[in-house]
Amino acid sequence: MNIINALNWRYATKRMNGTEIPQTKVDNILEAIRLAPSSFGLTPYSVIVVKDKELLKKLNAEACQQPQLLEGSHLVAFAIWDKITEKQVDDYMALVASTRGIPVTSLSDFKKAIWGTLSSMPVADVNIWSAKQTYIALGTGLTAAALEGVDATPIEGFNPKKLDEILGLPEKGLRSTVLMMLGYRDVTKDQLANAKKVRRIKDNLFIIR
Repeated sequence: MNIINALNWRYATKRMNGTEIPQTKVDNILEAIRLAPSSFGLTPYSVIVVKDKELLKKLNAEACQQPQLLEGSHLVAFAIWDKITEKQVDDYMALVASTRGIPVTSLSDFKKAIWGTLSSMPVADVNIWSAKQTYIALGTGLTAAALEGVDATPIEGFNPKKLDEILGLPEKGLRSTVLMMLGYRDVTKDQLANAKKVRRIKDNLFIIR
């Protein structure tokens, strides 16, 4: 599918049929998420992928018992760094230097721009900024899934504290922000599977100046 056909095909799937997604498709979706844009390129979050059915049952209890978690194939959880440290910025500078074959000292102004910005912000504001980055990655993942012919449901309805405990995120310095369930639609149970997509018409959506 081209991207427009894929986006017309996709929808927030409510019921899934339990079929497991081929690993090659999962890998492509995850690689798209890895390549998603992020402010400064820092990607201040981790992505947790869950396919264990028993673990999904535990998570389902903390996600308003939404059936996708029991009927889908893979859960993708986006979790921000609870606190961004100077070491994390230094590690990113080292990665940039090694990837591009340049001395890390040449990135001193870049580091100052990043750390100067983040260290001057209240932690709550940094967390909001980080959460926005996860939504960019989520959007990339949803689009990639559609192009792979895989259904995906973004999920915000969950108990973050309980879900984090189940996934062991606090000890990793992580905090969940949004989920994405991957699977295949069950056209016999999902009333929206064949419904027409409803979006504002372009003349009402776009303001061209």
